[in-house]
Amino acid sequence: MRIGELAVRTGVSRRSLRYYEDQGLLVSARSPSGQRHYDEEHVRRVLLIRSFLAAGMSSGTIAEMVPCMAEPSRGRAERALVLMGDERERLCSALDGLAAARRELDRLIEVNRRYLAADEQS
Repeated sequence: MRIGELAVRTGVSRRSLRYYEDQGLLVSARSPSGQRHYDEEHVRRVLLIRSFLAAGMSSGTIAEMVPCMAEPSRGRAERALVLMGDERERLCSALDGLAAARRELDRLIEVNRRYLAADEQS
């Protein structure tokens, strides 16, 4: 598939796809005329990249993990495993913080509901 179809199938702009290639996150095959060509694995990879970016990972961090996902070697796997562990810990901490904020928000919602209910009865 060409870049336009990959963009449609993933919801990622062509510009972003080119950026992913510039950052080493995505590698396309090229036709003799230089057109980019992608396959189903690229769709999966782009969705994974989007997920990582949405989780707050930098493109540099993702780039360090990508070679291990595509062409593993012992050295890459060891470095990527440390990096992935660090990112997992960061995500867990962020999730814990979000859960605490949600609990507090739920508590405040309930306090305000009770206040309004009591005020209506007055």
